[in-house]
Amino acid sequence: MIQLLGIRKNIGVKIREKLAISQKKREEYTKKLLEYFDEVVILSTCNRTEIYFNGSLKEEEGLKKIFEILGWDIELKEACFYLEEKGAVRHLMEVVCGFHSRILGEDQILGQIKEAYFSACKIGAVKNELQRLFQEAITCGKKFRTEGKLYEIPVSSASIAVNEAINKGAKNIMVIGYGEVGKLVFKYALSNNINELNLIVRNVEKIQGIEDKRVKVINYQEGRKIINDMDAVISCTSAPHLIIEKEHINEEGKKLIIFDLALPRDIDEKIKDFKRIELYDIDDISSMDDENKKIRKERMEEFRSIINKYIDDYLNWKSIKEISPIIQKIKENSNDIVEKRETTLKNKCNDKKDIEIANRLIKSTSDYYVNRAIEVLKEEKLKGQEEECIRILEKIFIKKN
Repeated sequence: MIQLLGIRKNIGVKIREKLAISQKKREEYTKKLLEYFDEVVILSTCNRTEIYFNGSLKEEEGLKKIFEILGWDIELKEACFYLEEKGAVRHLMEVVCGFHSRILGEDQILGQIKEAYFSACKIGAVKNELQRLFQEAITCGKKFRTEGKLYEIPVSSASIAVNEAINKGAKNIMVIGYGEVGKLVFKYALSNNINELNLIVRNVEKIQGIEDKRVKVINYQEGRKIINDMDAVISCTSAPHLIIEKEHINEEGKKLIIFDLALPRDIDEKIKDFKRIELYDIDDISSMDDENKKIRKERMEEFRSIINKYIDDYLNWKSIKEISPIIQKIKENSNDIVEKRETTLKNKCNDKKDIEIANRLIKSTSDYYVNRAIEVLKEEKLKGQEEECIRILEKIFIKKN
């Protein structure tokens, strides 16, 4: 059974960071979960942590095992939600299209889901129902954005942070981290009229091919030395600890705007004590998105039928899959009967051409009725009335020993 454990909406960043799963730990946790579940995909971003799993352990038993493996405090269970089967399928389809993002319709989630799925594939964590579900969801997300033309109103935490910094007059900007989000921040910042962009990374040698003269690539130690000279700092690392602490910030000086896009957070919230500091975390940034939210919501609701179609297609596939064993038996029994009829014909007829024609007729007649029986069975399964149909078809098509 497909199930989902995730963090509830509107849970603050202080709780979300306690339930965050780092990229480095994701593979380890996935492998441990596979000892108890058939399939597992872990989706962990700055705004969400969700574990999709397929297995026989249900709600209380399964959730208890997940909390235990991940080392989560069971007291935080109230901050989580649980869905199964159709509810989990609908949730993923809506998530991939941006309906459950803090920044409605943001365009990073599709790539994040693809990355989570491919990572799970790499270690053999998906092979059946979850594999099909994530493939369908990724296709749904692409189609939704293309047909809904959401690219006409692009938005992400990265673009909002940069726009806010520019609107507040920032000319000298520091970007900390060069992962997926960091690269977006870097690109958006350089598309504006700024004087200087300091890119802070752990390993300077790994950054190649940047030719823009406004850019300086430096390490963390050097970055902390010049941070107080910046107009704006945008931090988006995947570090499990604080990157900038109160000791790194001067109490006196010019105004400094800091955007913390990371989860767990990169920036010590104590620096808010300094009057010259404006500190925004990921929740604050989400609330800055009111201007375009209404436009995106109307556009997204207009194309919700795409999501509904992919949900129906997946559930129909899963429903039909459940009766595949009986379909296989019908086909096998049909092949046995055809072979016996062909053998009987060969014993009674000496003309090879007549035998060949007769064999084709026998096979095509058998195939016609078998295929028709399978079609009826699928129709009844989708109506939820397959049990009586299976009983009748077994009597007709499946030989009892």
